[in-house]
Amino acid sequence: MLQIKDTLVSLDILERFFLCDLGACKGECCIEGDAGAPITAEEYETLQRLTPLVWDMLTPAARRVLEEQGPGYYDEDGDLVTSIVDGRDCVFTTYEAGGLCSCALEKLYRSGGSDFYKPISCHLYPVRLRELPGGMTAVNCHRWKVCRAAETLGRTKGVRVYQFLREPLIRRFGQEWYDELCEAAAAWLSQNEAKP
Repeated sequence: MLQIKDTLVSLDILERFFLCDLGACKGECCIEGDAGAPITAEEYETLQRLTPLVWDMLTPAARRVLEEQGPGYYDEDGDLVTSIVDGRDCVFTTYEAGGLCSCALEKLYRSGGSDFYKPISCHLYPVRLRELPGGMTAVNCHRWKVCRAAETLGRTKGVRVYQFLREPLIRRFGQEWYDELCEAAAAWLSQNEAKP
């Protein structure tokens, strides 16, 4: 682990390769798993506000879930997460030609209809954050079989996790934090033969 300001960053963030390959995975991270994506209370309120703006993009089943429980719920671990449909699909999942999944919130953002991209946990994936005692935040890399193609593409293109996630890491921690991370990564990688 490396300490960058008030975070402890897993070396996997520096060493591992990652570059989303939507052509291979079809956005499977939006529909797999046993709970929704982690969200903050503030994000929950934002999702409530934006739901009417994406309503027409959503499936009938997603609309029913949103009507019954709203855009989020507390999972078995007591974490606030996005609501899901039939125990798997995020309620904000949309389907494109060829079975590609995409996020209705991101589509709204890209069309200029909102200034909210999507929940930070989605934007940061495969990075997961965990609050630690004493005000520190652990920045860890989650590995999941649905992202094997992303690991392969990242290795082929020479893109590491922290490089792929430049935008969301800056969104969450700021430019100064990210610059410090890049300096630490360059120093670490030059001194250690990192294994993919």
